[in-house]
Amino acid sequence: MTTEKIKVAIAGGTGYTAGELLRLLINHPQVEICSVMSTTSAGRPITDFHRDLLGETDLKFTDNPGEPDVVFLCLGHGLSREFLTTHTLPAHCKVVDLGQDFRNTPDFEGKHFVYGLTDVFKDEIDGCDYLANPGCFATCIQLGLAPLAAMKMIQDEIHVTAITGATGAGRKLSETSHFPYRNDNISVYKSFSHQHLEEIGNTLKVLSGQPQTVNFVPMRGDFTRGIFASIYTRCTAPAEEVTSIYKEYYKSSPFVFVSDAPISLKEVVNTNKCLLHIESHNGYIHITSIIDNLLKGASGQAVENMNLMFGLERTTALHLKANAF
Repeated sequence: MTTEKIKVAIAGGTGYTAGELLRLLINHPQVEICSVMSTTSAGRPITDFHRDLLGETDLKFTDNPGEPDVVFLCLGHGLSREFLTTHTLPAHCKVVDLGQDFRNTPDFEGKHFVYGLTDVFKDEIDGCDYLANPGCFATCIQLGLAPLAAMKMIQDEIHVTAITGATGAGRKLSETSHFPYRNDNISVYKSFSHQHLEEIGNTLKVLSGQPQTVNFVPMRGDFTRGIFASIYTRCTAPAEEVTSIYKEYYKSSPFVFVSDAPISLKEVVNTNKCLLHIESHNGYIHITSIIDNLLKGASGQAVENMNLMFGLERTTALHLKANAF
């Protein structure tokens, strides 16, 4: 376990995931933030973009990573490889990529990126140097299916409908992220073709030993943050048996909980939790899985992984309360 503070750099510092990282790391007892990078906003206070941090920090954006012990890459998809090619980091510097560059192609210029689904691959994450943080939908869906896959209980196609908040689209405005479109609205997008399907398939194959078919319909919600996933597949085991299997599988996970009662999204928003609920209906098992897309689905899981990479208690800086009312 490290005794000196971990020097952290964040690349792509103006986005939502960077803002959440800053909110967590400013209050992390083992961290010193040495650099928050933005090529377009160097020299400006980070509170110009992250107004919720006003009074919490005087940090300014820079265009130089400095000499960090770990760098978080909060860049647009496809830009992490470019960053690592064009920037020189200290030899000891660890990398946590929150984009999708290394989730499915983990080897790059002699570096191997471990897939950072914390509650499934903790042993591989412990002490690793390069980590690919999972996608938000992927995290929610995989945590809902991992025990079933690990117990070789998936015998048929999997059907998923999941709805995400507006922050899932990122900070850059588009027609479908503007308030007039999102407010009082719901829509399907990228049905059966979402980019997170590949990483979901990879994990299920590793756990079950065979390819699995996942029929995934993602939806845009009219709320700010969170993911609510409804998952079902054929399974003859009763809900009580499957619930016991899930509770045993996640018994050492500090943020994944199986609820005996039905769950709702507000119970996880602003936390690093994943809540699960299991029911059985006419030969199908139905799993509800919920997370905050910016925390367990992105920055919270990234900090949890950083803690493991540096030998810290994995819950450090992540004891957060949901805004349930």
